This record gives sequence, C-alpha cells and structure tokens, in this order.
Amino acid sequence: MTDVIDELHRRGLIAQSTDEEELRTHLSAGPVTYYCGFDPTAPSLHVGHLLQFMVLRALQRAGHQPVVLVGGATGLIGDPRPTAERQLHDRSTVAEWVARIRRQVAPFLDVPAERDGLRPPVYVDNLDWTAPLSAIDFLREIGRHFRVGRMLAKEAVAARLASEAGISYTEFSYQILQANDFLELHRRYGCTLQSGGSDQWGNLTAGIDLIRRTEGTGAHALSTPLVTKADGTKFGKSEGGAVWLSPELTSPYAFFQFWLNADDADARAWLPLFSERPAEDVAALVAESRERPAARAAQRALAEELTLLVHGPEELRQAEAAGRALFGRDDLAALGADTLGAALREAGSVTVQGEVPSVAHLLQRTGLVASLSEARRTVKEGGAYLNNERVTDAEAVPGEDAWLPGGWLVLRRGKRSVAGVERVR
Repeated sequence: MTDVIDELHRRGLIAQSTDEEELRTHLSAGPVTYYCGFDPTAPSLHVGHLLQFMVLRALQRAGHQPVVLVGGATGLIGDPRPTAERQLHDRSTVAEWVARIRRQVAPFLDVPAERDGLRPPVYVDNLDWTAPLSAIDFLREIGRHFRVGRMLAKEAVAARLASEAGISYTEFSYQILQANDFLELHRRYGCTLQSGGSDQWGNLTAGIDLIRRTEGTGAHALSTPLVTKADGTKFGKSEGGAVWLSPELTSPYAFFQFWLNADDADARAWLPLFSERPAEDVAALVAESRERPAARAAQRALAEELTLLVHGPEELRQAEAAGRALFGRDDLAALGADTLGAALREAGSVTVQGEVPSVAHLLQRTGLVASLSEARRTVKEGGAYLNNERVTDAEAVPGEDAWLPGGWLVLRRGKRSVAGVERVR
C-alpha cells in the first residue's frame, strides 16, 4: 500500500486527524474501509464537496475501500449551521435528492472493469438503519453513550447556543445520528476511517468515541481544511449563487468559467487541493502563474481538469469551444444551441420580442455601453461586433440570417465584453 498520508499532506488536504502515526500504520497494514457522508440538503452537490472527493479518490488509488453515504435520514434533520436553523424539507423531496446525488457521485469513484487494483465504492443510505429505530431504542442503545456536556462543547452547537436563534433538540441530536452512522458502517463493513470537512470534526470524533464505547475498538478520522477566497468571500459562490455540480443548475460552461476566472492567488492555493496532477506538474503551474499571471496557466489547468472530472470530455470540449467562439477565435454557428445559450446567459443577456432594435439600441440594452451616443461612438471607432463581425453601421437592424441556433445574437465590445440577445417569439 502507498503512503497516502504523505500525498494528502503534500496537497494540503488534511486539517486535522486522529493519531497520525497510528493512522499511517493502519493504512499501511492492508486495505482499509473508509467513508464520507453527503447530506441531501439541496438537489445537487456543489464545488465545495469536491474536496471530499479528492480525499476519497486518493485513498481509493492507494488500494482502500470507499463507502459513500448519502444521508436520507440526516438530510431530514440537517446539521447545525453557525447562525440559524436549517429549513426542513419533506420526505419525498429528500428522497428525490438522495437519488439524484447518488447518481451524481457515481462518476467520481466508479471503477471501469479494466482498472485492476481499485476497489469500487459501496453506496449506502443511513435511512436504512435509522428509520427502523424506535425512540426508546435510540435513547437506550445510542443516546446513553453521549454526555451532554461534551455535546454542548461542539463548535457548531456552542456557536448556536451563543446566538439569538439558539438551537433546537432536532439539530442538537444530529451529532448522535452521524456517530451512529460510523458505528453501523463499522459493524456492517468493518469501516475504520471517516473523512469530512473541518466543520464536522466534532461529529467525526463523536463516532470514534461511540465505537470505542460500544465495540471496545479504535477508529480514525481526518478532516479537510476550510477553503476560502483571497478576498474573504465564500468559496464556491459566483455572482449567480452556488456553483453546483449538476449541469441543470450550473452549466458546464459556467462551471468552466468559475475556475478560469479565479483570482491568481486563489488559483495557486486551489491547484494543489483540486488537481490530481503529479507534484512536479502542480509546482510548475504554480511557478508559471507567479511569473506570467496573464497566461492564467493555473486557472486553465483547474478549469480543464475539473470540468473533465465533473462533466466529461464532450462537455469540456463544448465549454472550451464556447469561450473561444464568444471572443472571436472560433465559429459561433458551430456551437450547439444549449451550449451557446448557457454561455450567453452566464455572460449576461437580454430578450427581444417583436420588432428587433438597431445594433446601437441592443448595445445599450445589454449594458455593453451606457448610452446611444456611446454605442454610436463605439461603432465608429471599430469596437463593436455582432456575431464576431465588426459592425460598421450603428443603425443597422440584424436580419433573419444573423440569428444563431436557439435564437441568439452575440454582441461584443472590444476584446473582452460580451453579451447575448435572445429572441422570444
């Protein structure tokens, strides 16, 4: 077995762990069954969850057995947030999200038959063992092993107790449910390692303590760091909200652009975390980013690698082609209507219905210019483009042959400012 702990440290993927030397010895002794859980609190996972998959995949490559838990039970409860109670969703909604996330997770860990040595994941839903528990069994068999004083000291619980919102018993009990998951997976599959975000550390160690109390054996945990942006804003957020892994919620083009548009400092910090390239390749990209930031080598590497991982080769090709086409380097007409529409909605777009305005009015309406006089001046100076063709007449009205697949026009001002116009019939 390879020493996967060294790799995880090199990439900055370990924030905390139980006794590291014991964990190294445990991992080197043979295949270890390990797990990470994902709660269905939305219809999709988002880019923040990718960090957990980096750990799951690294351990899988090292020969260990992954278990992926999608929390049909814990998703009905919700882990405590630092500021306010989570909204509780109905059972049918959570069940639908469990199924969607289960399908979404598969490409990250499912192993093709020809890749010998990698163990395919086991998928579980904690509703299977939580739903049959009666309240009496829950309190007698599990709850009695927990001390309220220690539960109150957990970071998320303490933060809520100190807030005006307080905390309900429902959310307070979450750590017991997650601890019981670790115990159940330990009993069913011999699971001895759990990974999760650093904000889950209290829940991870609660599971270790429950296994020790009930089974008399040890277990391990490791957590990943909190990922932030250099400007202090939350990682995984764009102007339109969360960056989802679902193509229905965040288009592959928008996903690609999220990484491509990352700040230089962010891209250099994120590259070791999210790239599975060899260490020397990552170091070279980081160095290139420092020496030639305009080339955006780190950003492009992240965008290409992660779009390929999450959406596959065809969507990566389309996302790259859309970027080239919007800025005049490829043929716009060659793009599919879905890709073109997604790209222009991400760039910013307006709709027109009925009579089509002149190019000058469209430039103003899309926000590429502030006024009609500025639009006319931009055209006169040669800085306005329609479908990548320079506009020479500001009062020209786009004809029927100008509309691209899906009913789109692409307007551009200069080299970098792009907007779309969608015709609604």
